[in-house]
Amino acid sequence: MIDLTIENNVAEIVLNAPGKLNSLNEDALAELSAAYDDAASAAADGRVRALLLRGEGRAFCAGRDISGVDPETDDAVAYLDGLVTPLLKKMAAFPAPTFAAAHGACLGVGLGLLIATDVVYVADSAKIGSPFAKLGATLDSGGHWLFTERLGAHRTLDLIYTADLMSGADAVAGGLFSRVFPAAELLASTRSTVERVAEGATGAFRASKELVASIRDRRLGLWDSVTEENHAQGELCSSTDYAEGFRAFQEKRPPVFRG
Repeated sequence: MIDLTIENNVAEIVLNAPGKLNSLNEDALAELSAAYDDAASAAADGRVRALLLRGEGRAFCAGRDISGVDPETDDAVAYLDGLVTPLLKKMAAFPAPTFAAAHGACLGVGLGLLIATDVVYVADSAKIGSPFAKLGATLDSGGHWLFTERLGAHRTLDLIYTADLMSGADAVAGGLFSRVFPAAELLASTRSTVERVAEGATGAFRASKELVASIRDRRLGLWDSVTEENHAQGELCSSTDYAEGFRAFQEKRPPVFRG
């Protein structure tokens, strides 16, 4: 269901249940959480300096696997609070840059996985939105926050009320995600970027990741952000990658970062 490979300092996690459009039940969420734990351990000892998340088959992730759920006894809070939210927090805190390559359906929990990832590249044909109006349920996994933050209240409620889905191109144009590619080019293009980032200054990337998270969560205004940037730079200036970057610039050669 969940595959993890580590090669050339890149961890690649694959949602591999294409027959179910990579929808996630409790067992799959536990497997995914364990894969992130394993990748984080590898990052701690320097074997992973970037991570790629993707889905196998026709979809990235169609959301929760409700095929065996009894709506009369279902405990959505236990599923979301007990399983999904801890996973999303773990993903967001991963100690290296994370990327997702998303195609096909990106719905519900699948959308949440993208929200918890640093950089998201999508196929032009991806389907993103809130289908929950058809289920008598509500958007979850951070979807309200993302849509309202980027699209505004009116567009958010339009998507929720109608259950209309955005294409990948529309999602990028609306500022939800970073870049859009033709479906046939998505994975190769994303892998190329991830491999390049894995050769970069991981400590500096981690500092920027933490700063962006603080700004996003509105803990920092402009001048508090400047102060935090200054402190982060001060910590980085004693690192070997910092010294290598300056020396390479001065010597007019490409830097060789060690992470």
